[in-house]
Amino acid sequence: MISVLFAVLTALSNGTATVLQRQAARGIPDREAMRLSLFGRLLRQRVWLAGIALVVVAAVCQAVALATGPIALVQPIFVLELPATLLIAGLITRTPVRPRLWAGVAAVTGGLAVALASADPVGGHGGVDGATWTVALLATGAFEAALLTAARTARGDARAALLGLAAACGYSLTAALMKDAMARLDAGGVGALLTAWQLYGTAVAGVGALFLLQNALQAGSLVAVQPMLTLGDALISVCFGVTLFGEHVRTGWWLLPQLAGLALIAAGCVVLARSPLAAGEREPAPGT
Repeated sequence: MISVLFAVLTALSNGTATVLQRQAARGIPDREAMRLSLFGRLLRQRVWLAGIALVVVAAVCQAVALATGPIALVQPIFVLELPATLLIAGLITRTPVRPRLWAGVAAVTGGLAVALASADPVGGHGGVDGATWTVALLATGAFEAALLTAARTARGDARAALLGLAAACGYSLTAALMKDAMARLDAGGVGALLTAWQLYGTAVAGVGALFLLQNALQAGSLVAVQPMLTLGDALISVCFGVTLFGEHVRTGWWLLPQLAGLALIAAGCVVLARSPLAAGEREPAPGT
């Protein structure tokens, strides 16, 4: 229950941060894309800094969640970031939430509950040996390189979606490194944590994922970025949990309700994607 609670708090913090960062990134010209000067412009905006503060809060909550539960359980809960992002966007813009948006929120939330209950992620170990990490990092690097290569030739929402998926992969890697680092803290104390390369790898992967996310938000609409970010993070994290940490999920006939849950999440995402809030706009007034 502790891991689930802090995972939900992480999703809420990240959802709010995404809304604030999106507001800041919308005013950045296209010529700043994929350049370090993008950060220079963003650092001068208080809205963006507030979003970064919430990212820090989310990171602390995520560390607690990963230290107390399987990554295959914790990370999929971040699917809630999409509905949270839209609901928070409606609150910030003082836009009434329409019934169809609530229906989308219910579908995503219900689908997540069904998928996690049927998958029942359990078990696993904290530490990962160096050889396994080497293979995982090489595979992750190859996947990221393919996404970035495709993104360079794409434009608009297609580019945003590819960069959003690349950011999701980066955040999944960050979570895996963080979980391994927390295991070393638990086993050997602060000294073991400070001497573990996973701690510093977490910081590097996190900054890289953040950079990709800022460029994704600048390249296209929130509806193109957020589904790829949340669903990609969930699915890639499950892969890390199973392959790196030896976690177990149900298979066999349990795959049917899992697929049903994913379908319900996908349907909810379609509903949410059609909301004007997903494009950073206000809902039209009733009767217009």
